[in-house]
Amino acid sequence: MAEENRERDLVLAPNEYAFISDQTKGNINVYVGPYKTSLANTDKPVVFNFDTKRFERCSLDDATMIFITAPEGWYSVMKNPSKDGQQPKTGTVSSLVELNVGRKVNLPGPVNFALWPGQMAKVLRGHNLRSNQYLLVRIYDEIEAQKNWKNAVIKGKNGEEVAETTEIPDLTMGNLLIIKGENVSFYIPPTGVEVVCEYEDEYTREAVTLERLEYCILLDENGNKRYIQGPAVVFPEPTEEFITKNDIRKFRAIELNEVSGLYIKVIAPYSEGGKSYKEGDELFITGKDQMIYYPRPEHALVSYNNTEKYHAVAIPAGEGRYYLNRKTGTILLQKGPSMFLPDPREIVLVRRVLRDKDVNLWFPGNTEALNYNRSLQKMNNESNQLFVQDNDFQQNIAQSATMDWMAEKKDTSNFAPQKRKKEKVSEEVVSEQFQRNSNFTPPRMLTLDSKYDGAVTINLWTGYAVLVVSKTGTRKVVVGPQSYLLEYDESLEAIELSTGTPKTSDNTLKTVYLRVLHNKVSDIVNAETADYTQVSISLAYRLNFEGEPEKWFNVENYVKFLTDHLRSFIRNAVKKYSVMDFYANGIEVLRDVILGKSTKEEKRQGRLFEENGMRIYDVEILDIRLSDVSVENLIIASQQDVVKQALRLSAEKRRLDYTTENEHITQEIAQLQSATARKKTELQALEVQTELSLSLTRIESDIQTREKELQAEAQRQALLTEVNTAELARHTESENIYIAIAQKRLEQDLARLQAEINATAEKAKAISPDLIAALQAFSDKALAQKMADSMAPLAILGGRSIAEVFSNLLKGTVLGNVLQNTNLGEGLE
Repeated sequence: MAEENRERDLVLAPNEYAFISDQTKGNINVYVGPYKTSLANTDKPVVFNFDTKRFERCSLDDATMIFITAPEGWYSVMKNPSKDGQQPKTGTVSSLVELNVGRKVNLPGPVNFALWPGQMAKVLRGHNLRSNQYLLVRIYDEIEAQKNWKNAVIKGKNGEEVAETTEIPDLTMGNLLIIKGENVSFYIPPTGVEVVCEYEDEYTREAVTLERLEYCILLDENGNKRYIQGPAVVFPEPTEEFITKNDIRKFRAIELNEVSGLYIKVIAPYSEGGKSYKEGDELFITGKDQMIYYPRPEHALVSYNNTEKYHAVAIPAGEGRYYLNRKTGTILLQKGPSMFLPDPREIVLVRRVLRDKDVNLWFPGNTEALNYNRSLQKMNNESNQLFVQDNDFQQNIAQSATMDWMAEKKDTSNFAPQKRKKEKVSEEVVSEQFQRNSNFTPPRMLTLDSKYDGAVTINLWTGYAVLVVSKTGTRKVVVGPQSYLLEYDESLEAIELSTGTPKTSDNTLKTVYLRVLHNKVSDIVNAETADYTQVSISLAYRLNFEGEPEKWFNVENYVKFLTDHLRSFIRNAVKKYSVMDFYANGIEVLRDVILGKSTKEEKRQGRLFEENGMRIYDVEILDIRLSDVSVENLIIASQQDVVKQALRLSAEKRRLDYTTENEHITQEIAQLQSATARKKTELQALEVQTELSLSLTRIESDIQTREKELQAEAQRQALLTEVNTAELARHTESENIYIAIAQKRLEQDLARLQAEINATAEKAKAISPDLIAALQAFSDKALAQKMADSMAPLAILGGRSIAEVFSNLLKGTVLGNVLQNTNLGEGLE
């Protein structure tokens, strides 16, 4: 129960309010904090639904709402204001007051208030404008707008209020106005005026900032357009909107030069530069007239196949372009080198269509040219004319690539609200346009080379000529090397040439190219000698065409004409000679008959054909054969004998020449070798003399070195002698001292031994003779041994053995006898 009571307690903090519905009377009261109360069972908390415009029951927590607060620089848009302009007071309970339902007021901040039941409010930030921004405002209440216009918060660029000094515009309801950022930096609309939202709560709009060489187009609701050039900041009028292309509002001015231009249609009369233009006039503006072009309302661009800017065609030297005059219907040829800018009002570039027969004849073996020409024929089937328009051909080539590009292109447009990005500038031309179809004047252009972009070009090599014939009957011979551009009504005359060997008219070659220099025609002539022997002559004529070129093509088959004429001459000449004479001198005979005889003063004249200017300047006799093989073998054998004899004589002569020359060379070699040997001997003597001088110098140097070494050695030996003498004296003195010491020790030992002997002798008197003899012998040996030990140094110094020293010392004594009788001496040794 206590918890239910707590739920019925309404506690509102400052800046809070709630709507409570009295269910008994239907009234809705406004409780404004700070406030606390306990609600009756008939009091129900409610909220006002802005969408349904109805009050809906809710919990106390949901019914508690926050004051509408608009800080400085913000404003509140409130619908259904109270008639007295008062809002619920804080800390009170207020019943519903009378509202101006359907009206709306703008309350600039700072404001803080609670709403009456049925009121709606929205807080918006004041509108800050840069110099290239603007607002679009609409008058929704003209009376309130006129009454409150000067209450608008308008800050100028210097921060001062400008509403007092601003002229009041037309405030008719529904009228649109532009607030420009170049004049106003901050704006809050007064009551009666609202700012039109551009997209999703974004009210500030971007003007178009134009740089130099840029322009934009504004379209008014009445259909008129304004073209504005940069540099400028462009603000539209309320009824205007920017024309866009690919979502771009500003465009680059069209740059022209002397080889580019624009095709213009005048759609409204105007005057410029002292000239008047009426509607329907056509202009072709190039860089010579105007380097920078800005579209204007009176102009519409005429484009063919979406080509707005016309460029000159580069025609190199030796090439050309066909063009059709749209007014006269004539097709002319423009030759290079030039930059050809056709005026589209009168000129259309065309491509010539050739028949397959002409292509095979003029360009034999060129399959690429044939296929290209057939593609032109396919395009031209409907018009049945001999040319194709260049624009149609270019469009046909690009069509497949364009379709692929369109298939891959994705729609990147996004109409959802986005952040503003940097304004883009379109390179495309935006203006009034006429789209025209060009099928009414099918043009044509063809160059049968790797590019196929120009007039029909005949490239003549050195030594060739063609006959050019026009439809008017004129004839002209063109001689290479050069490139000739055919006029539209010109073609090449064909000739026929006999082929095979011998030449016949059964199989002929048709061509348009005549070899006029160093031509070669081969043939076989069968003739009969004076002795009725058949001969077969294989030969080749060398010929040139001379004189007037117009005569060169007078004979249709000059090969057949040449061979038939000369066969008669050759047969008549061979008939005058026997087979032996002709076989031996046939080449000379034939050259005299065909070319004429030569003299010391002049060469052979050759044979001239007046009919077509053909001259045979040389002939090659390739082979002469006899029909009778046996006769030919006899002639060959006879000739072989002559040849063998001549070869022997020639070989002996060559041998003589070789021997003479060889001996001469051997003599010269011997002379050269002798001179070389003498020279070597002289050089060797010079080398020996040089080596001798060097050796003497070395010997003298060695002698001096040796003398110095001997002197140094003598000095060293003298020093060594002095050192050795001193060392020997020291050694002798040392040895003498050692001997004296040894002598003293020996004397002492002898005295001691003698004492011992005497003592022993005294003791031995009491011992038997045998024992005495044994002991005496033993003692003698022991004494001798000790004496030997003591005498060892003396033996060493004397250079004798110990036994000799000891015997001499004891000679004449008992010990001496004992020593002789025993082998003690051998032991001492």
